[in-house]
Formats: sequence, structure tokens, C-alpha cells
Amino acid sequence: MRRFVRASLASAALFVTALTGLASAQPYYVPDDEPPPPRRRAVGYNCEAIQRGFTGPHPYSCPLAGPRPLGMRCFCDLPIAPFSPPQPPAPGRVVP
Repeated sequence: MRRFVRASLASAALFVTALTGLASAQPYYVPDDEPPPPRRRAVGYNCEAIQRGFTGPHPYSCPLAGPRPLGMRCFCDLPIAPFSPPQPPAPGRVVP
């Protein structure tokens, strides 16, 4: 009976060792000569600024000449009313 118990314990230990030896992690290989993919930044085509008016600040949006990164500072040339003096460009942020 002892031989049977020893043999079953030995075979169980061998089985567990074989299972844990097969489950090893494989490293992920990335060649050095291949550059990483470029990161794409979100871009926007409009500038949202705050326009000063007679009744307080008002949001104002103007188109940009080309794509710019979102959140970047931009300036809008505000329209001039016939009875108001020229206004400086209003600072804003780039939005989609």
C-alpha cells in the first residue's frame, strides 16, 4: 500500500511540475529599427472667445485657417459695429 501512495504522490508532483513549467510567460519582442506609431492629437477648426458687449460678455466663435490642437490659445477678430471703436482680437481656445 505504501508503494501505491508513494507512486501516486510522485506522479501528482510530476504532473503539477509539468503543468506549471508549460505556463511560462513569453516576452513581447519589438524590433529596434521599427519606430513606434505616431500619436494623433485631437484637432479643432474653430476658436471660441468671449466678446465684450453693452450687456456683458457674450460667447463668440470664429473659424481658423487650418487645424490646431484642441485647447490651444487662439484669437478672434471681432466684427466692428459702425458706431463702436475698433476692438482688439479676443483671446479664446480651440474647439472642435
